[in-house]
Amino acid sequence: MKIDILNVLTRVEEKIEFHEKISYDEKQLQSVGILALKDAYVSGKIYLDSEDCIMIECLIRGIMILPCSITLEPVEYPFDIRVEDDLFALLEEITENSKKNQNTIDISPIIWENILMEIPMKVISEKAKNISLEGNGWKFTQDED
Repeated sequence: MKIDILNVLTRVEEKIEFHEKISYDEKQLQSVGILALKDAYVSGKIYLDSEDCIMIECLIRGIMILPCSITLEPVEYPFDIRVEDDLFALLEEITENSKKNQNTIDISPIIWENILMEIPMKVISEKAKNISLEGNGWKFTQDED
């Protein structure tokens, strides 16, 4: 998602607002354990703060479809991520290819990185909560047991 920030840099515009639907290809999602993304979108703004730093404020929202840790059935996991930080600092953390003299910035890596940080260690479907976790000669135990 590329955004032209020249008007903010030259103070022609106070801020640049964006509202976009988010989508990734199936291969990229499955490589990190996400089965699908549903109703995912990002909205926010880019602006110069009082110290002339280019700031980004955005909300990334949607539903991840993840495999249940017990049954592997799809489970919906809603997410709501708020990002507020220096745009170039975020890009430098994520990729070494960002340059401060660019007029067009791709914020896709910021969005993707924040979605990855929201993936839970495990999800359990409602159906799996009542499943017997023991059988003939075996029993599922947790660290507390």
